[in-house]
Amino acid sequence: MTMFSIRFDLRHPQGSRVSVAERYAASLEMCEWADRNGFVAVTLSEHHGVDDGYLPSIFPMAAAVAARTRSIFINLAAVVAPLHDPLRLAEDAAVVDLISRGRLALVLANGYVPSEFAMFARDLADRPKLVTEAVETLRHAWTGEPFEFRRRQVRVTPRPFQPGGPMLSLGGASEVAARRAARLGVGFLPSLDQFWPAYRDECLALGRPDPGPGTPTPPMFLHVAHDVEAAWDEVGEACLYEMNAYGRWAAESASQTGYQPIPDVAMLRTLGLHLVLTPEQCIDHGRRTGLLMFHPMIGGLDPEIGWSSLHLFESEVLPALRR
Repeated sequence: MTMFSIRFDLRHPQGSRVSVAERYAASLEMCEWADRNGFVAVTLSEHHGVDDGYLPSIFPMAAAVAARTRSIFINLAAVVAPLHDPLRLAEDAAVVDLISRGRLALVLANGYVPSEFAMFARDLADRPKLVTEAVETLRHAWTGEPFEFRRRQVRVTPRPFQPGGPMLSLGGASEVAARRAARLGVGFLPSLDQFWPAYRDECLALGRPDPGPGTPTPPMFLHVAHDVEAAWDEVGEACLYEMNAYGRWAAESASQTGYQPIPDVAMLRTLGLHLVLTPEQCIDHGRRTGLLMFHPMIGGLDPEIGWSSLHLFESEVLPALRR
């Protein structure tokens, strides 16, 4: 069976035809559409102080998605944990989990963008310590019982909808991060597939259940169109914008995120990380891989162009994959 997911980060570069408010409204309408059409998850991502308005407040957005949908899973990937107060993080997540009636999952990340840490007066060297503290705090907080936090007694209410709280994972771009996730007893979402074996090995060494060989990371972008070349003319620059925006961050921090600066759309197409497929090709791809991930407003793409892909998927791809 093929599963479908959809992702938003709400980048809004200068020159967009729509307003920021219209882009946010379109994302919520797309989430409702995905929910109606049996998508398994919507993923939201956060960054801070970005010129293009990248979504900074992930929990209010998640609450809005939760209120507008009924069954789709809401995956926050990733929450830059060192930039959040752990107690407030626990409260916000609990409230969203209640609104969604248990459809929330959190991926906590160390973070890697220097300007974000400067903005919040955080030291990059403290990231492992702060992420570990966040995991431990969330576990205590979601019991609803008093516990000690930074040498004082605290209590977080209300409890989440899910007993024990939402599913927790760590995101990571190194073997060190992978082994940390295993030691903390949480899931792991690697930036590159090459880091998964370290997580699996550490789980086994600790006597934890085998998490398996891992699932290959799907392409960063999928667009469905009858005319592939014409579609690339519409979406190529937005895909290139996102690749280079992430690529600059990766280069600045020497992080292995899978993104890199690329000079043009022609080279981007050769990497195979962004797919533009006909309905027939999309059906075949879905059957072979078992997962299709849409990013319909990538890099500030016009919502109308994103909708054209989603509607074509609904009318010509989805019926075939459900047979």
